[in-house]
Amino acid sequence: MGVPTFLRVSLFFFITMFVLPNHAFASVTRHYNFDIKLQNVTRLCHTKSIITANGQFPGPRIVAREGDRLVIKVVNHVKNNVSIHWHGIRQLQTGWADGPAYVTQCPIQTGQTYVYNFTIVGQRGTLWWHAHISWLRSTLYGPIIILPKRGVPYPFAKPYKEVPIIFGEWWNADTEAVISQALQTGGGPNVSDAYTINGLPGLLYNCSAKETFKLRVKPGKTYLLRLINAALDEELFFSIANHTLKVVDVDALYVKPFETDTILIAPGQTSNVLLKTKPNFPNATFFMTARPYVTGQGTFDNSTVAAILEYESPSKTPHSTLSINKLPLFKPALPLLNDTSFATKFSNKLRSLANAQFPANVPKNVDKRFLFTVGLGTSPCHSNQTCQGPNGTRFSASVNNISFALPNTALLQAHFSGQSNGVYTSNFPTTPLIPFNYTGTPPNNTMVSKGTKLVVLPFNTSVELIMQDTSILGVESHPLHLHGFNFFVVGQGFGNFDPNTDPANFNLVDPVERNTVGVPSGGWVAIRFLADNPGVWFMHCHLEIHTSWGLRMAWVVLDGKLPNQKLFPPPSDLPKC
Repeated sequence: MGVPTFLRVSLFFFITMFVLPNHAFASVTRHYNFDIKLQNVTRLCHTKSIITANGQFPGPRIVAREGDRLVIKVVNHVKNNVSIHWHGIRQLQTGWADGPAYVTQCPIQTGQTYVYNFTIVGQRGTLWWHAHISWLRSTLYGPIIILPKRGVPYPFAKPYKEVPIIFGEWWNADTEAVISQALQTGGGPNVSDAYTINGLPGLLYNCSAKETFKLRVKPGKTYLLRLINAALDEELFFSIANHTLKVVDVDALYVKPFETDTILIAPGQTSNVLLKTKPNFPNATFFMTARPYVTGQGTFDNSTVAAILEYESPSKTPHSTLSINKLPLFKPALPLLNDTSFATKFSNKLRSLANAQFPANVPKNVDKRFLFTVGLGTSPCHSNQTCQGPNGTRFSASVNNISFALPNTALLQAHFSGQSNGVYTSNFPTTPLIPFNYTGTPPNNTMVSKGTKLVVLPFNTSVELIMQDTSILGVESHPLHLHGFNFFVVGQGFGNFDPNTDPANFNLVDPVERNTVGVPSGGWVAIRFLADNPGVWFMHCHLEIHTSWGLRMAWVVLDGKLPNQKLFPPPSDLPKC
């Protein structure tokens, strides 16, 4: 029996209007232009010329939906070489757009242009973009906001409003001069002069009362705060006085919601938290403050950034005439600077949502196991020079005692063209070449070796990696970031990892999934990931000074057999070295 014409038309109308928009018409291509240029900016009564995108500090906000394609044209108008990394974006088959200089691309030189072209696959939440060469990311960074596909709700009630909160670090000096001097002398870098929230240091610093971020809220509403730690060298505690935060997402992956007074967020990490405002006007304002979590022995910026949470006063009441400045101002109590106990408890609360819609596909069987030591070390002083590192040496940092040397061409190009000779070797050690009591008394010889060694993985290898902190020049928490992948944090502990007993306690059911994880101070972390993304993928400490000192390495993931398992060829405008 045929379907009546009017029904066919109605059905067609129904499908096109209500079914297709969520699928066929869902993905769009979004174009952005970044003009990299100098801009005069004043903070702490110091004016300096900083490198920005489009003259904005922090940089422009990128907004997209899951499944969208981004085409971002970057034009370099400054004298420095530039490259941009889209931190946390998987870059499936599009490794050429990942951004770390000399890893996936040569940097964009003065007067040159490069178009970053990639699709957001299976991700939603908050990520960020930043320069990935030298220390340019101190001012060249901004948020990436990925909304769910149209018609797909959050796994929590829709918030009234969404607000990015980006933590940064400000130097009165030129940061390129800061790192240049540190590398020249072999000593530690001069520490920052302030932390910032959305580019503003806040009223606890001299000369900064007017440079304070204010979050104005209405009573009885829920706000989604998109937190990003864009600081260079410090993990941060963050809290809002007299308010509780509910963590719902880290690194653009949903977690089982939990409430906390304080957030711990490492450089490179992001987190979405819900702030439920008080039901009535509270007759008060509230500090939102952040200060460092410090585990190492080096000098650090021991200051506090403050923003203000301000309630809109109800109209036609005595409050509206009240000066906000006359209201009492409450301050939060942040953990002590070295509160590793809080850090441990906080990270243990993070669990994947692990439901039918958002499963935790933890690799259950492991093809390859690795143990990497991560930490500091020394390298010899150049002849005819006095160095300011330990005992007249130079500070260095390494993975498995190899301080990674960036080549003068891009690793991905060398791999793709089959011309790796003289650029890199593929013999990165799977375990430390000389085992020692990693978190005990350090060895007398703290010298590191230098090299450009990579690990090669066949497509779809399931990997288990233990990252072990060492006590050489002091134990320290290291936030390790893996490009091109999310990984599951299946275990962590203090002391030395024990392969005989520790794996029995691994969480393979709902471990948190992320792209940047803190290796505990004086401890270890275990991660698992599936090498399902062909290319060359950088892995490094996100404390910028440690990366500069060599705490970095890279993985080569070979092409698979199917077309969707192969790296796309390089774009025609790929920069040349």
